[in-house]
Parts: sequence; structure tokens; C-alpha cells
Amino acid sequence: MDGVHWVRHPLVQHKLSLLRDRKRASGEFRRLVRELSMLLAYEVTRDLPLTTERIETPLEPFDAPKIEGKKLVLAPILRAGIALAEGMQELIPSARFAHIGLYRDHDTLEAVEYFFKAPKDLPDRLVIVTDPMLATGNSAVAAIDRLRARGARDIRYVCLLAAPEGIRHLREAHPDVPIWTAAIDRGLNEKGYIMPGLGDAGDRIYGTS
Repeated sequence: MDGVHWVRHPLVQHKLSLLRDRKRASGEFRRLVRELSMLLAYEVTRDLPLTTERIETPLEPFDAPKIEGKKLVLAPILRAGIALAEGMQELIPSARFAHIGLYRDHDTLEAVEYFFKAPKDLPDRLVIVTDPMLATGNSAVAAIDRLRARGARDIRYVCLLAAPEGIRHLREAHPDVPIWTAAIDRGLNEKGYIMPGLGDAGDRIYGTS
């Protein structure tokens, strides 16, 4: 699919299979989400521009490559997106955060906003939106709409699982926002859950039901 990066690295696929297992305890589930998010972070940032800075190694001066431009922004969709963003933050400790609070109305499946906080200079930064599941796509579209309203221009979306329905919705609403995912599953059930999926990611991360 155009604009969709399906990360098929063996480590990613193996850890995702462990994550899907319904017997996986919350602590181990959180660890796997963090590991997967770090692996996905390598993929979503692989084309960041570089510059050089003159440094002194223990042996001689050296023009060392470093990431160019302002620090990027991690924008988790609350609550489950926090786990992915925190995993990415381990590799990108200087990243700033935008928090987007959305919940899904179980009757309409529409996204309802309850919180939003972001850096003021979003137009100058790469923004990476994180959420474990791209199901209907309603939350993803609402989050990106909100970021765009605050001036964000360079946006990327990262998830663990995506349904074809969610991909189509997001690509139609924001065709310039590329998607990174570890899997594209069969589709949605009548309640809007990804099948075969892995259940409710937020509940499994935080041990709630």
C-alpha cells in the first residue's frame, strides 16, 4: 500500500507473535511493547537528516555525524500510545512530547477528545504519533487533525497492528502522513476490534479490563 511501511524484520515479527498470546502477563506484555517500539523507532527515523560536528576522539579530531535540526516530538494517543512513545524515548531521550487524550465511543466508534498538550513550535519539528492499534482509524485521524490545527506539518504515524479499514481511512484523510506498522491484520469485527489482533492493548498494558 502506498505510504505504508510494513516492518517485517524477524525480531519484530517474533516479538509481535509473543505479544499476541492471550496468556502473556501484563508485565511481560509491557516489556514486549517497549522492545517493539524501540525496533520500530529505528525504521521510522532511518531517513532523518544528518550534519557533522567537529569533536575530539581519544586519538584525533573527527567530523562526527549528528542528527540535524530541532528535536522531534513524540505524540502518543492516550493512554496506550504512551507505552510506545516511552520505548522510543529510550533511543531518543531528547525528544519532546505532545499528549493527545482520546477515547473511543463504544456505540459510534468515533474518537472523543478529553486532553491535548503540545510544544508551541510544532511547525518546526517532526511529529511521530504513536498508538498500538490502527483499527477504524478514527482516533488516528482525530489526533492528526488536532496536531495540524496546531501547525504540525511533518507527521508520521506508528502502530503495532493495523487493519485495512484503518489504513484506508487514515490515508484518505491524510495522504501525506506515512504509516509504520509491524502487521496488517485481516480486518475488524462488529465491535471495531482488529482480528486476529491482540485484544485491547491498553487493558493488556496496564492490567485493566
